Parts: sequence; structure tokens; C-alpha cells
Amino acid sequence: MNLLIIDDEPLELEQLTYLVKKQYPNWNIFTAEDAVEAKQLVEQYSFPLAFVDIQLPGDSGLDFCEYLRAHGIDIEVVLITAYQDFIYAKQAIHLNVLDYLVKPVIEKELFKVMEDFLQKNTFTETKSALINKVLEIVREDYNQKLQLSDLATKVYVSPTYLSKKFTETLGIKFTDYLNHFRIQKAKQLILENPDWSLFNIAEMVGFSSQHHFSNSFKKIEGITPSQFKETSDD
Repeated sequence: MNLLIIDDEPLELEQLTYLVKKQYPNWNIFTAEDAVEAKQLVEQYSFPLAFVDIQLPGDSGLDFCEYLRAHGIDIEVVLITAYQDFIYAKQAIHLNVLDYLVKPVIEKELFKVMEDFLQKNTFTETKSALINKVLEIVREDYNQKLQLSDLATKVYVSPTYLSKKFTETLGIKFTDYLNHFRIQKAKQLILENPDWSLFNIAEMVGFSSQHHFSNSFKKIEGITPSQFKETSDD
């Protein structure tokens, strides 16, 4: 998948590129230091997602968003700024951006934004009907045993082809995406049902064992499910 990052500070571009590559090594990352360069890139390539600094030389990040909307260019935008100003937030809402992050960007917040994007976004060119169907199945049956080979049978392609297409399209392996999706559902259940046991929650979101659930949770969130539950109970 193609990702566009716009920031006039080279160190910020480098940091964001590093963090994104850390989580999604197969994504193609394009960078621009101003709106002029960014406009040239969106004319040449398709970008489902862009991280845009508000403070840019010349046209601002908000101006760039206005340009995208005025020209019917369908790109989900995450605005990034060093200024915690509610006026910017209101303009961002008006421009229907995906999210709004404040510098210095926190790794977990960045990853959460990208996960939200992958779960809610309907791609134009990159998410084909094939991948759309697979994601629909995941949303409906994530709490059941899901294997790529079974999904491949349901969408009438080979497991090898589906695995390759899924990774190329989303920049993440199917098993990693499924684990991310299940963990987000688990977090929601923990917050909404503090009296439920972690064993039951693990089963309800599709993990075959609590050990696998705990390991996956810690790998993705950086803490164990128990620690997350304790924090949410405070």
C-alpha cells in the first residue's frame, strides 16, 4: 500500500517513516516537504492514506486537505501538528479527516490510527473486491477458527495467491491483521465487561488458548491483558 507523509522537517519525516516501516514493512512510503511537492505525488500515485503536518511552508496542511476535497481526490488524512489548538481540531473535523495527532507523535497512538484505518477504510484501487470479501468475513467470524486456506476456498482462489494479495494490499500478513482485529475486540470487551474473566474473553474473540491470547495481546499492546484490565479498573 502507498502512504504519503508530508512534513517540512526532515527529522520528522525520518521518524514517521521509521515507525510506519517498523509496523508495516511492506508499505511504500512517499515523502514531501511542502504542499506543492505533495500535489505532484498525488497526481502520479494513488494514496489511500496520508499523514499531513498542518504547519507547512506556503499552503498549510489544511489548505492541502481543501485541495484534495475540491479535486475529488479520495485520501484518508491524519493531521499532525505541534500545536494543541482546538481551532485546528475543529477545522480538521470540518474537513472530515481520519484523525488528529500532536507532536511528538507517540508510537502507540500512531499504530492505533493505522489499525483504525485498516479496519474502517474502504480502499479505492488497493482494496479489491477479493480483499473486501475477506475483511467482511473477518468482521463477521473473527470469533471463530479462521484459517487462510478456508478463506481462500470461500473466495475461490488459492491460499498462496490470497496470502500474497492480502499482504500486498494491506501491507500486513493475514494472521497479523486477524490478531490485531481480535485484540481490539478483546480490549472493547474488557472495558465494557470488567467482571468477565480473561479466559472467557479470549475464547469470545477467537483465541484457541489464553496463553496465545496473552502473548498476542502483549506483543501488540506492550502490556498483558491482566495489566490492561487493572488499568481500566482504576
